[in-house]
Amino acid sequence: MIDDIIFIGLLLCAFIYWMSAQKVKEIAFMATRDYCLAMEVQMLDAYIALTSIGFERDNAGKMQLKRTFMFEFSSTGYERYSGKIIMLGRKVKSIVMDPYRLR
Repeated sequence: MIDDIIFIGLLLCAFIYWMSAQKVKEIAFMATRDYCLAMEVQMLDAYIALTSIGFERDNAGKMQLKRTFMFEFSSTGYERYSGKIIMLGRKVKSIVMDPYRLR
């Protein structure tokens, strides 16, 4: 009986973490898409991929999850370049793009 309660509790915690991670990924995707539009480049594949996760303190000194996502973009339609977006909690910390050729 107690094993079942522990198992259900662990499943519930995993589900809550997964939902939170999906929300962060959605925020990162929208920020990346908007940044690419502002920089007048094309975001390729409409996809970002989680590459690392860790902990970092924010400006207030509070410990937050730091997630790094990679994405690809093109400035001319022929070459592919890489970029990354770093999320600290649910906020965008930075977006960095490889140097790319202007049209």
